[in-house]
Amino acid sequence: MLIQQTLTTLKHLKLSGMTQAVERQIQQPSLQMLSFDERLGMIVDEELSFRENRRLTRLLKDAKLRFSAACMEDVDYDVRRGLDRSQMAGLSRCDWVQHQQNILITGATGCGKTWLACALGNQAARKGYSVLYRRAPRLLESLAIAHADGTLPKLRQQLAKAHVLILDDWGLAPLNAMARSDLLEILDDRINTTTTIITSQLPVSAWHSYIGDPTLADAILDRLVHTAHHLSLKGDSLRKQKVV
Repeated sequence: MLIQQTLTTLKHLKLSGMTQAVERQIQQPSLQMLSFDERLGMIVDEELSFRENRRLTRLLKDAKLRFSAACMEDVDYDVRRGLDRSQMAGLSRCDWVQHQQNILITGATGCGKTWLACALGNQAARKGYSVLYRRAPRLLESLAIAHADGTLPKLRQQLAKAHVLILDDWGLAPLNAMARSDLLEILDDRINTTTTIITSQLPVSAWHSYIGDPTLADAILDRLVHTAHHLSLKGDSLRKQKVV
């Protein structure tokens, strides 16, 4: 009777991990041979694991990654792709998030830029960082709508607070004066506090010309390029190969 009261209290306190651990110990008589300290440690560890898994699930759901299953363990290091294993191992530690360093991923269409960006985002979520994936063309549309319906401050706040913002397909949609200004404001909100991952078919050297306005281009690239990690993917389209 006492153990049922304990389980009821644990559920009331929303300690789901501890509840499951206690129920598991009841169902496995062999665990009764362990000391109280050992059993208590197992119960506490179960609660910690439960909370970490729940947080990761929430972070990945909020991230809205295009490739939700992409992970660093599955990166293809075919020599033709031009990826450096030691560099990728360093990025897997996610120090770049802690130090607010951006990542710029460039390469031809289909070479795996988006997948790799999602794998990096997945890894950051595993480390407990919030991640947000947005395709740049769609984001520009959302910003234009936000100007019209008065939701721009809310959208900017959402973009600013994510530890990792992934802007996919940078350079596909043309920029007008309002879009350039919006991009500058978004990146200015994030500088020295968060990190941004950019994927683009355009080489970084062409970004200044793509942005158009020289003054705003200088300001935008100043917030993106300095101290950024650059991954230049090579090789044939992975879509043609039907592999990532």
